[in-house]
Amino acid sequence: MQKKTPAKAQKVKLALRAAFPMTIPVMVGYLFLGAAFGILLESKGYGFGWAALMSVIVYAGSMQFVAVDLLATGAGFLQVALMTLMVNIRHVFYGLSLLGKFQNFGAKKPYMIFSLSDETFSLLCSAEPPKDVDRSWFFFFIALLDQLYWIVGSVVGGLLGSSFSFNTQGIDFAMTALFVVIFVNQWRETKSHAPALAGLACSVVCLLLFGADNFILPALISMVVLLTVVRKRLDRPEEEATT
Repeated sequence: MQKKTPAKAQKVKLALRAAFPMTIPVMVGYLFLGAAFGILLESKGYGFGWAALMSVIVYAGSMQFVAVDLLATGAGFLQVALMTLMVNIRHVFYGLSLLGKFQNFGAKKPYMIFSLSDETFSLLCSAEPPKDVDRSWFFFFIALLDQLYWIVGSVVGGLLGSSFSFNTQGIDFAMTALFVVIFVNQWRETKSHAPALAGLACSVVCLLLFGADNFILPALISMVVLLTVVRKRLDRPEEEATT
């Protein structure tokens, strides 16, 4: 195994130091969300080891909450595969928007693709490394730290669930709450709110047209189409605000 040179080790250390503060909001959310998942999974008869394993090799956030009921009801492989596709198909759109950013990531690229959660995607889109920090290592540590927070939260939740009795009703709403916090944070940090308003409009229209169980995919498609068509108009106010 090739050892890191002092210069490379220093570059990695600088990237980790720069990435950690960016992930603190996600850390707070993921520790609680992961714990909620661990508690919920343990309530269905699966110990903390299963929570840790799923958070390491699946790491799918909202899908892990859905998987709890699928495991409890003994769902078949095809049902699990289709449900996973429906819940996580939004990641296709995430990945398309990050093709350029991941272009020169080398061996780190497969993990960056695997670890692309909603919150990590939000940070990758908004965070910028300091001038003296390597971009690929900076973004890699954002993704890695986020997953570590989720794993730790899952294990802690599993251990707590096996030691104490909890009423788990409504505990999965924590995921929705985190999405709202991220949206509010992005709203405050950006000068132009047109993209956010366009996304909300698409979501509301699709919710009315397709219903609560089927609106996510049409909403995502309409967002991509709309934002692609009017991208230049939306970018102009942001550029003017920074000049």
